[in-house]
Amino acid sequence: MKAFEVLGGKKLNGEIVPQGAKNEALQIISAVLLTPDPITLYNIPDILDVNLLIELLAELGVDVERIDRHTCKFAAKHVLLEKLEDPAFQKNSSRLRGSVMIAGPLLGRFKKAFIPKPGGDKIGRRRLDTHIIGFEKLGVQFQYEQGEGFFRLTANELKGADLLLDEPSVTGTANIIFAAVLAKGKTTIYNAACEPYIQQLCRMLNRMGAKISGISSNLLSIEGVEALGGTEHTMLPDMIEVGSFIGLAAMTQSNITIKNAGLAHLGVIPEKFQQLGIAMEFRGDDIIIPEQKTYEIQTFIDGSVLTIYDHPWPGMTPDLLSIMLVVATQAKGSVLIHQKMFESRLFFVDKLIDMGARIILCDPHRAAVIGLEREQALRGITMSSPDIRAGVALLIAALSADGKSIIQNIEQIDRGYQDIDKRLTALGASIKRIDF
Repeated sequence: MKAFEVLGGKKLNGEIVPQGAKNEALQIISAVLLTPDPITLYNIPDILDVNLLIELLAELGVDVERIDRHTCKFAAKHVLLEKLEDPAFQKNSSRLRGSVMIAGPLLGRFKKAFIPKPGGDKIGRRRLDTHIIGFEKLGVQFQYEQGEGFFRLTANELKGADLLLDEPSVTGTANIIFAAVLAKGKTTIYNAACEPYIQQLCRMLNRMGAKISGISSNLLSIEGVEALGGTEHTMLPDMIEVGSFIGLAAMTQSNITIKNAGLAHLGVIPEKFQQLGIAMEFRGDDIIIPEQKTYEIQTFIDGSVLTIYDHPWPGMTPDLLSIMLVVATQAKGSVLIHQKMFESRLFFVDKLIDMGARIILCDPHRAAVIGLEREQALRGITMSSPDIRAGVALLIAALSADGKSIIQNIEQIDRGYQDIDKRLTALGASIKRIDF
């Protein structure tokens, strides 16, 4: 197995460009199943999760042409629906949480699909109710195959419906949109997710001939159409990488410029890091984080301890709370990190405590961080990455620490961050990929 060997305590310097957005890519790539016409996608991140999804589409008979590392041309002319019954295909699908996204396009176009038991991060229960209930209201019947661990979905006809989602699930919203754009009649989705990734998906589908209105709001209206055509689409910069690099600069007292950061699509992310005391400058579409010896966590107006929590868009994304928690360990002041959506995502803090951080894990959802104010550096240890975001948070901690750290299970990091070791080494970091 591979691991990262990290020598911490080095200040970094230079420019870095965020990869294409992972979460957008998983939705957009799934959308190619909606049409037999060619679709060309740009700024695709070359990461494990995205490449697994592309491999699944190729197994289904989709023609995939790799124009370059970040550009692909797809044509789903001859989809092999019999593959859905192939145990090997089902097993491969279960490796990737994002494979759930192919269900909606298959239902919309072929009235047949399956959803595997979710794979991916071990961050707590990730239910599929929003997907299944939404499909049912559009006319889909489902059967759970207990022994094989997947949902079999079929429909004679998809009909538009009025939906009120029980949660604004991003993947659930996307999957329902996929099915609804080719359903007969009108579909309304209330309490829909409205993240930039969903906005991007809707605009792409409209270019393909869909009729979606209400984009960027939580009430979508969809008039079903007979068929969709081809298009081209470019992924946004990955907002999670942008936030990760902001946190990295602060923790390592580095001067880093994030080029082409996609400022218009970052929402409250810069503001939340500023609440931790991190200075930044915006020039065009770039973010400059200057070297800071210290940074101080703000309090609420009444002087009470700051709480940072995740919330559906336009609130704070849950994917950056792990990074913010690590950044707070060296700040002046205290903060309560409240991870509402996933009950296991804070279970990496024991490793930070072993490194010398002052953290109280209150319960599975809340951690109180008392900043060290650089009075002492974190110390290097051997640890394991439990999920994508915690893995990068631990990597940031290791880069700021005294001494050597070993981070195991780095496949989790590779699932979401493209060549992270090479890109940070180019800034002056000391990271080696080793056998462990």
